[in-house]
Amino acid sequence: MDQTHAPSPLAGAVHDLATEVVLALRSGDHLATVCGAAGIDEENRTGIAAARVIGADLLLPSVLYGRHPHPGDVAVLDRAAREFPPKPDAPAATAWSHWHMISTLRRMAPPNPGAAEVRGAPVTHAEPDAAWLEEAPWQAFTHQLSVLAPLAVPAAPSAVRRAAADRAVDLARGFVRAVRRRDWLQAAGAGRWLAAIGGEPATLGLERGLDFTELMGGHDPRVALHVRAARLMAEARAQ
Repeated sequence: MDQTHAPSPLAGAVHDLATEVVLALRSGDHLATVCGAAGIDEENRTGIAAARVIGADLLLPSVLYGRHPHPGDVAVLDRAAREFPPKPDAPAATAWSHWHMISTLRRMAPPNPGAAEVRGAPVTHAEPDAAWLEEAPWQAFTHQLSVLAPLAVPAAPSAVRRAAADRAVDLARGFVRAVRRRDWLQAAGAGRWLAAIGGEPATLGLERGLDFTELMGGHDPRVALHVRAARLMAEARAQ
């Protein structure tokens, strides 16, 4: 059997985790464990690395449905935050992703009173710098925001979210560009931000654009994850 194009174990674990998040988002089942369904626990090194790739979206079903996350998922995300902190020279997007993991853990699953350590320690929880987003060209801005799509959730203020809200038109331009370039993951991430913050031009046709993005790129569960999250947030805004 030709193994030339076989996915790596990490890529397979990321695919499985993202798929389980999508299934939980579609069903609204907040009691099932995303990690357990994917066969991952906090002792699985490859699974922990995959959780670092997925980031705070590991708890996205609980975040969007306003319910308690499964303890197994919390344990895996907590381990991922501890095991893979950003290096001093890490890209800004990596630092922001890690910051959001810790922020989500503290918001959704705070430690027990009197615990010796804060969940996610040792981690400095100050927001990373976001000034670079203010001057970034709209193409680069859209790319960076799509990488940081897990930050596009309700009730999660940050400098990145404020930058997105200030540049909704640029994000809309980036969304259209990504669709035209058939970059479905970037389109899905940009669309998720637009659904989270609003303010996009009425002529954009975001709902139809998301439908097309899912149709063309939905074989990638990360695309389906962002599109489903966008729809849930758009529905919540419309109520």
